[in-house]
Amino acid sequence: MTHKNVFRAIPFVLVFFTAAAVFAQDSQSAGSGVSQAAPSPAAALPPAENSPTISPDSKVTAIEVAGNKTISTNTIIAKIKTKVGGLYQENVVSDDIKRLYLLGFFSDINTDVKPYNGGLKLVITVNERPLIEKISFSGVKTLRMKEDKLKGMIKSKEAQYLDHPTLTDDSATLKALYEKRGYSSAKVEYSVDFNKENGKALVIFKVEEGIRTKIRDIFVRGAKAYKKGKILKIMKTRRAWLFNSGILKEEVIKEDMDRLRDFYRRSGYADMTVSYEVVPNKHRNTLSVIVTINEGRKYFVGSVKVEGNKEIAQKDIMERIKVCAPGKVFSQEGMHEDIASIQGLYFDKGYIFAGVLESTSLSLVNGNVDILYRIVENDIAYVNKIKIRGNVKTRDIVIRRELRIHPGDRFDGDKLRRSKERLQNLGFFEEISYDTDDTDVPNRKDLVVDVKESKTGMFSFGGGYSSVDQFIGFVEIEQRNFDWKNFPYFTGGGQDLKIRASIGSLTQGYELSFTQPWIFDYPVSFGFDIYKRTHERDSDSGYGYDEDVTGGDLRLTKELSEYLKGSVMYKYEQIKISNPSDDLNKNTEFVEEEMGKYDISSTSYGLTYDSRDNVFDPRRGDLVSGTIDVAGGPFGGDKDFYKLFLRMSHYQPLFMKSVIELRLRTGVAKPYDDSTSVPIYERYFAGGANTIRGYKERKIGPHYGNDDPKGGQAIMVANAEYTYPLMNFLRVAFFYDIGNVWEKANELGSGGLKAGTGIGFRIKTPIGPIMLDYGIPLNKASGEDSRGDGRFHFNMSHGF
Repeated sequence: MTHKNVFRAIPFVLVFFTAAAVFAQDSQSAGSGVSQAAPSPAAALPPAENSPTISPDSKVTAIEVAGNKTISTNTIIAKIKTKVGGLYQENVVSDDIKRLYLLGFFSDINTDVKPYNGGLKLVITVNERPLIEKISFSGVKTLRMKEDKLKGMIKSKEAQYLDHPTLTDDSATLKALYEKRGYSSAKVEYSVDFNKENGKALVIFKVEEGIRTKIRDIFVRGAKAYKKGKILKIMKTRRAWLFNSGILKEEVIKEDMDRLRDFYRRSGYADMTVSYEVVPNKHRNTLSVIVTINEGRKYFVGSVKVEGNKEIAQKDIMERIKVCAPGKVFSQEGMHEDIASIQGLYFDKGYIFAGVLESTSLSLVNGNVDILYRIVENDIAYVNKIKIRGNVKTRDIVIRRELRIHPGDRFDGDKLRRSKERLQNLGFFEEISYDTDDTDVPNRKDLVVDVKESKTGMFSFGGGYSSVDQFIGFVEIEQRNFDWKNFPYFTGGGQDLKIRASIGSLTQGYELSFTQPWIFDYPVSFGFDIYKRTHERDSDSGYGYDEDVTGGDLRLTKELSEYLKGSVMYKYEQIKISNPSDDLNKNTEFVEEEMGKYDISSTSYGLTYDSRDNVFDPRRGDLVSGTIDVAGGPFGGDKDFYKLFLRMSHYQPLFMKSVIELRLRTGVAKPYDDSTSVPIYERYFAGGANTIRGYKERKIGPHYGNDDPKGGQAIMVANAEYTYPLMNFLRVAFFYDIGNVWEKANELGSGGLKAGTGIGFRIKTPIGPIMLDYGIPLNKASGEDSRGDGRFHFNMSHGF
């Protein structure tokens, strides 16, 4: 019996080897009739005329390749799993043919078997695809492109194998190129000729450019439920006008039809159909697009029933059905969203194999659509192993220690979501996703965590302007995924190392910071900072003196629960106050209490509750922190004081990916022991970009009798900010700020509050987020501002 498989004209886009690589693999000359056979003392018998008998124990005694001209026999035999001396298996031979097709070298492959030397000879006959000798173009006039540039825009290349599906794609690419330039009627076809001498292909792309046209009008017919303006807003095809080119693109207008169908069907018009027609105008080089809509009737949801649920109550499931609830507009998309929500409910409880089957029926009474969901719960699934994939530089342990789910646990949606949030908050990964692998036990699956690493190392330098620091330049080296033990790459351990230097018209600073988030793989963080900062006197920035700070700190932070952390920090600083303004120099209180050089030794104790979904760009959750700072006393130093500070932020997502953030910050500071006042550099100040916008920096609160701010022992600031996305990197913000600073701690909350409101933008950049705000003071007093009704604030930060 003859075994023969024929595959003809099968497109394969992926070519694993080039012809040059093929020749490099084998020095044996290619040719028809070359074979590989098992050694035999006897001459090979002539092939039998009848088909050989193939049994399960039939062995392959020879493999012969025919028809190959450029691809060597050894290369072909090396790519198949059928081997001389092995058993003949039809399924393996079938797979061998597929493997050879995947090489991209052949347009046709046949196999045959013959009796040979006490076994079977496998004969593989191939028909090689021709190589492309030359690619040329005809009819190209208006593009003004050189032929080499056109060749670079298509996938087919000279000296590669001819592939008709690829040539078809190339024709579409060239047509799209013309469409972008307004030649909507352009036609591109290709033809193939063959060089009779060497059998190679000559490819010619033939172009009929037509004339350049623009859309003059778009007419909408048949739309009753929605006005023409609404329809045109959904479409991306536009008529020519000012900023719109008016170029007709076939691909775009087809997508417009899909968008209109989706819009109508989501709005309950399940029977809606739409088509378009392009009509040339009498006016030169213009055309009209006619969109014809057949709306059909609008459907609403009648009854919704659920069957098959045993482990989850009917009430809980019905609460998940929100889009296609009774009385709401019916749509297939909405029904599928509800199904996904029901499956999510089961997934959260470990039923990852649960299925939801939907069926609909049209009510004969009122014409509404009744929905029935049939639930197949299946068994609870448990985690067998956890596999990490995609991490090239990040160590497995860095990822595993953030996971809230472990081997042996049931699959838990809440734990998986929290694990993903924790991994996102590391800032190491662009993408994080989950998958499962089967195991030998039906209800146990391997959990696969797939990550795509982002760039965590950054060397940046530049300059800018801040309403706080004015003109400033900086250079910074940071590795957020540092590993001091991984020589010479120093990446992958999850540590954070930053070195920064900045210099500006008012400020100058140097900083070295290091954080080890897990000590010996325990949830205890250790870090230190060493820094030197100077701030020169400037009335606009709220400083009536020069301030020099040199210091450092040691930090320890421990996870107390999933969202709660406790911290302790020791800090030592040497602070120098000098060069006061003329008015301050005449102030006896300031000269006696603030001027000079002081050592500050303090400890800080804090608790932080952080349930934000993303620490870099939060959309939901809370951040609540409280700290107690104690300076002097048993810790030494020249000043004795303590500070209490509370911060609360709440993030709430709203419609269209908008977010509202509510913030409250309040604190008090008091001297004790031998100190009679809190030093000026430890007091609270308000006004400006980070507190109450619309006012000058640090100008709200007590003053020294002139415009120089004195600061206070108590502060309270509240902010409400609503942001709405305009683009992926840009959000518009509307804000309202209110608060004040009081001279004495016991005055907290007394007296009037200062308020400001305004609009701003939040811009994501490679070097960090930018905040640009315009604030309007609502009740400024003398000394708090000297400008008109509003003030710009510009800052680079993650918020405040």
